[in-house]
Amino acid sequence: IGVTAVIVLVSIGQGTTSDISQSLESMGTNKISVTITGQGSVKSLSYNDLQTFKDIPGVSVVSATVSGAVTSKYSSITYDTTLMGVDQYYVGANSYELQIGRQITPIDIDNRNKVAVLGSDTATELFSMTNPINQIISLNGTEFTVIGVLQAKGSSTLGTNDDMILTPISTGQRFLSTGTISSFSIITDTADDVDLVMEKTKLTLLSIFKSEDAYNVLSSQDLLSTVSDITATLSIALGGIAGISLFVGGIGIMNIMLVSVTERTREIGIRKAVGAKKRDILFQFLIESAVIGSLGGLMGIVFGYGICSILNSFGITTVISASVVLFSFLFSLSMGIIFGIMPANKAARLKPVDALRYE
Repeated sequence: IGVTAVIVLVSIGQGTTSDISQSLESMGTNKISVTITGQGSVKSLSYNDLQTFKDIPGVSVVSATVSGAVTSKYSSITYDTTLMGVDQYYVGANSYELQIGRQITPIDIDNRNKVAVLGSDTATELFSMTNPINQIISLNGTEFTVIGVLQAKGSSTLGTNDDMILTPISTGQRFLSTGTISSFSIITDTADDVDLVMEKTKLTLLSIFKSEDAYNVLSSQDLLSTVSDITATLSIALGGIAGISLFVGGIGIMNIMLVSVTERTREIGIRKAVGAKKRDILFQFLIESAVIGSLGGLMGIVFGYGICSILNSFGITTVISASVVLFSFLFSLSMGIIFGIMPANKAARLKPVDALRYE
């Protein structure tokens, strides 16, 4: 049970790490995310202000977004989702691909066209099996024409990436009654440019807002490193908790072997009477307790793999590490040996005459 608990809990922790890492890596290693909190003397950025960041050496793309909650409706179907006003770079900058239709273009932005690109979850909720292209949907009572649907990215530990509606940023700003930019992404030419561009971006933001509290700047590499540290600590904590059951199992082995020594006192006396030495009796009971520990470890490994397979089939990602399996088995074996020492020593110290007289 202890070995199974260690394998399963640590595998869940490592599976969570894997899920989050894949989600962050899918965003690209050359991406910088900027969120405006507006705590400085200047409270916001406009779309035109982003040209300053486009001029930073090493910057390939600057993609801005505004967002807000909306109620979408098609025919008699109503669905609450997130509206995101984006530019023509958003789809590529966030590693999306189009399933059908087209994405938002500069012409849509210039003309404030009321067009929408749907996330796959939103498209499924509103249209089911119907082709959504050129269909009219209502967003808070305003009609928009569907021009595209994004490929599904799927859900992860960070949440779903497919429940949203994209519209031109100029249309989104007017629709959400905001002229400011809530966040934007910077894509650098290469991953090696990220650190330098981050520093220049922070300096530019500081010159605008006069306060470091007015914005947050994070790279996908920073997020990946932070999340990896957190989940690694989580895995160790889960493994430590499960390790307690291994220790308790060792105590169980000790009790079993103490009972065994008591029940086999005459056997020990006969062996000593025919020439068995103290070390022979000691090794006999140590080997028995080690076998019990190792067999329990092997059964725990089998059950651990089985439970992880079941969890995977239910969509819970588990990653079984060979090192964790080996550690659990060796720990189980060592518990058998350590907690078998006292019973074995008790058996080895019995006097042949007393042992033979024992009923």
